[in-house]
Amino acid sequence: MELTEWLEAVAQRLDLPGGALTETEVSVLLDLARDAAHEVERVAAPLTTFLAGVAVGRGLPLEDAARTLTNLLAEPGPQAQDSPG
Repeated sequence: MELTEWLEAVAQRLDLPGGALTETEVSVLLDLARDAAHEVERVAAPLTTFLAGVAVGRGLPLEDAARTLTNLLAEPGPQAQDSPG
């Protein structure tokens, strides 16, 4: 199954109005996932995109959510990989 088919199936199964993600939305989410995985750790990718989706579900535009989180990832702070474990 190709990505587009998968996303359409997911949208249909979850009864999402408007159907699957647009190409732009896919690109924004994949960029955010990549940045989270590289700046924090791999498991941060799906969790970060999930939280972005929660924000979008509450009315924040995806581009704004992604920009906010990308800026957060660029800040020095607790997201650094220097933690033990």
